[in-house]
Amino acid sequence: MMKGKCGIAMVTWILVIVGAVNWGLVGLGGFFGSNWNLVNLIFGNWSWLEGVVYILVGVAGVMSIFSCKCSKCNSCEVKQAPTQQM
Repeated sequence: MMKGKCGIAMVTWILVIVGAVNWGLVGLGGFFGSNWNLVNLIFGNWSWLEGVVYILVGVAGVMSIFSCKCSKCNSCEVKQAPTQQM
């Protein structure tokens, strides 16, 4: 899935995908006059839990802007070959 990424980066990625799919469905549902908000449909009886999910998705979005800086998440950086001294 996300080889070379830490657990926090993977959870962040999953939450951003969940948020993106949910907002896409909200938009499509608006065109058809129905409620396709999956978070609301799943956690509708527990509005506090729905709020927690939205907060987590928002935090994940902000975290993805700055990206992970841990030692496990350096797969995107280009590693230079060591230079040989003569």
